[in-house]
Amino acid sequence: MEKTHRVSSKIISNIPVLILEGDITSEADADIMNEYRQLKEKQAPFYCIIDFTKTKYINSAGIAILINIIQDFGDFGGKVIFTGLSPHFNKVMNIVGITDFVTLYATNEDALKNI
Repeated sequence: MEKTHRVSSKIISNIPVLILEGDITSEADADIMNEYRQLKEKQAPFYCIIDFTKTKYINSAGIAILINIIQDFGDFGGKVIFTGLSPHFNKVMNIVGITDFVTLYATNEDALKNI
């Protein structure tokens, strides 16, 4: 079965960016967590941007993955930033309360200007 998601990362101005594409479901869990752990080990960052620009769908399992990352980052006082949320995803994140624990910016560039 072909994957319905893609997970990648990059470093911009010394800040790790986790890029989520496609459907963020339980199928994406291992890929997201592996990429996140690699970023964390290489960078030991205080900030982490999660880019949703190319995300098409997220379900409760996908939300749980994000919560795990937010909690992990929060354990050492780190800050998670979401960028590229569509109006629908913004609403979903508000409803489930995630926006109380992350900062939102329209673009990675906006986030970097404010870090």
